[in-house]
Amino acid sequence: MTDLAWIDIALTNARPQVLGALLRYFRNLDTAEEAFQEACLRALKAWPDKGPPRDPIAWLIFVGRNSGIDTVRKQAKLQSLPDEEAISDTEDAESDLAERLDGSGYRDDILRLLFICCHPDLPATQQIALALRIVSGLSVQQIARAFLVSDSAMEQRITRAKARVAAAGVPFETPGAVERSERLALVSAMIYLIYNEGYSAGGTHREAAAFADEAIRLGRLLLRIFPAEPETMALLALMLLQQSRKAARFDADGQIILLEEQDRSLWDRTSIDEALALLDKAIRHRRPGPYQVQAAIAALHSRAKRAADTDWAEIDLLYQMLERLTPSPVVTLNRAVALSKLKGPEAALALIAPLETQLGGYFYFHGVTGGLLAQLGRPQEARIAFDRAIALARSPAEATHIRHQLDRLSADAVAAAAK
Repeated sequence: MTDLAWIDIALTNARPQVLGALLRYFRNLDTAEEAFQEACLRALKAWPDKGPPRDPIAWLIFVGRNSGIDTVRKQAKLQSLPDEEAISDTEDAESDLAERLDGSGYRDDILRLLFICCHPDLPATQQIALALRIVSGLSVQQIARAFLVSDSAMEQRITRAKARVAAAGVPFETPGAVERSERLALVSAMIYLIYNEGYSAGGTHREAAAFADEAIRLGRLLLRIFPAEPETMALLALMLLQQSRKAARFDADGQIILLEEQDRSLWDRTSIDEALALLDKAIRHRRPGPYQVQAAIAALHSRAKRAADTDWAEIDLLYQMLERLTPSPVVTLNRAVALSKLKGPEAALALIAPLETQLGGYFYFHGVTGGLLAQLGRPQEARIAFDRAIALARSPAEATHIRHQLDRLSADAVAAAAK
């Protein structure tokens, strides 16, 4: 590995903790970002010749803090500064800082940074963009390509998000136990939003598909700072289980392959084994939550060697539990798929019929409805549902998949007429 390669890895891994500490110190996201960037530039100059410091994170925090203080002093934006001795005596300051990191609430620094990115005042798209820019360090250009917008439009979106966060006056004090739990739930939801953005893109949009890997990296970070949280374990397990099917989800032309038709030999068993171990550990805490239930559903799919071996009865029970934990029409829609395997398409259609008002603008609702109607031998109604699904598709792969369902209906109609 070249000098620049290992430095890049070190800076990427250090980014959340360093930026979180600088944010707590300066209480301004732009200042913290600029200070971190300056520290990275100095690392690129110093580390190849002098070698890595004893604690790269402490080094970056210390250098970034001093750089930020210099910048703020020049701009005359700070009314009070630390004592001069605290910022000029460099002999053992880095060592001091390294010793304090373990006990200084670094977990709250990172959690605060993540929480700012998923502030409830921000719409989901701005939460994702801000987290990818601030926490992950992706460039505006990379994020813009993934969202299929111009660089300037994405720059404006991130700038607006920062302005809304600043106007909201996010507190910087160490959160109490209740607030920490609330923040953790919000952060987990934001990470899963990032994952789903990448998962939905799949093999059809490489830039956006990379979000799934980044979400897993953030999930590992969250688990590292909250190693005893069962829902954090389950979130990572859920993402790993879904991502384990990556190689089997699309054919050579980038078209969607449904779960029951996938080549299960292509599933990543290493990721599955890691996820199952995490899920087992989470369940042993006896504190069930939505991510644990969703991961348990994904685990049942991963344990089935063939689609025919899937335990649909257990999956239906788990979806019923999920409906109680987090009532949602989307959860009920997913349960309908399991119910169709157990009691047939008519029972599933009856379950989701009342959801049309809530899910009328949801691609998957019309796709599932069309599939159930086709199974019931109601092709005209199925075509209407499939047409609505195509109109709501978020990617070419989704639209093409539904067109294939329409082609099957047409083929079936021709075959029936020929008899």
